[in-house]
Amino acid sequence: MAGTFSVTDAVELAVVERSGFVESRHAGSAIVLNPEGEVARVLGDVRSPIFPRSTLKPFQAVAAMTSGVTLRGEDAAIATASHSGTAAHVALVRGLLARERIPLSALGCPPAMPIDSAARDQVVRSGGAKERVYMECSGKHAAMLLACAANDWPLEGYLGLDHPMQRKVLDVLERFTGERPAASGVDGCGAPVHAISLTGLARGVQKLTTSQTSSPFAFFREAAELTAAVREHPWAVGGPGRPDTVAIERLGVFAKIGAEGLMVMTAPNGTTTAVKVLDGSARATTVVALRLLADAGAIEHDAVDQVQAELALWVMGGDRPVGEIRASV
Repeated sequence: MAGTFSVTDAVELAVVERSGFVESRHAGSAIVLNPEGEVARVLGDVRSPIFPRSTLKPFQAVAAMTSGVTLRGEDAAIATASHSGTAAHVALVRGLLARERIPLSALGCPPAMPIDSAARDQVVRSGGAKERVYMECSGKHAAMLLACAANDWPLEGYLGLDHPMQRKVLDVLERFTGERPAASGVDGCGAPVHAISLTGLARGVQKLTTSQTSSPFAFFREAAELTAAVREHPWAVGGPGRPDTVAIERLGVFAKIGAEGLMVMTAPNGTTTAVKVLDGSARATTVVALRLLADAGAIEHDAVDQVQAELALWVMGGDRPVGEIRASV
């Protein structure tokens, strides 16, 4: 099934400015929901289906957590992470698998080198090579394997659409978003990915991130635990200098980036935004989401200015900044 998201339905979200001259523009779509779940702002097409990529991870983590797997604190955070492969990240993933003596070879994500430059250099210096545990999605995969072990589901084939683990993920996604996927595919890590609208994604993320531990329903209790874990352990969600980690640490938001220009973010008061950049670039998604939340009154503009400086969105001319990547919403 061909995607229906079109450039004619997109709006400008960000620009790349060099020496006072705009040399590139990022177009896409975005939606903002107020704390009551009402649509506060729409930019572009937010109804056509898109693949959420790694912004799907919170739902996948909740699926594991409601399948007999207790994940709290850092363990919950790594289950929803796109981590940079530091030694601390790898230790968390290994620790999850060790609970049920699941071998590293059971991970269905592809072998990779750490994203973090210092961690990657250490692997090279030690004579190491690509491993599945270094891959940024390995925490999600470890949580899924734990759920399989807890339910006597086969570890082999756990990424298949008909596997009980993936049926549980789909159930969680539909419960939170209120949508049935328009299509299903295979994500970069090998797991299924399901096409939903940007509106559905925003509603699902808001419902997940505003859930309460006092809820009588396990889905919402576990979602609340996951949200708390992300905000308490932002290093585990991304890594040093990674946009998710910086935004969570500095502003207390819930943030999750996704490949191909995706970002979802919920402010402490529940205001939620979902952003899709049409050209697939992720370089402006964090600042666009932060600006949308600030414009909605959910976070302070001055605080966003400080975070933007820390994200190093500078355009360089030689060895000095001569411009920046900035939101134009």
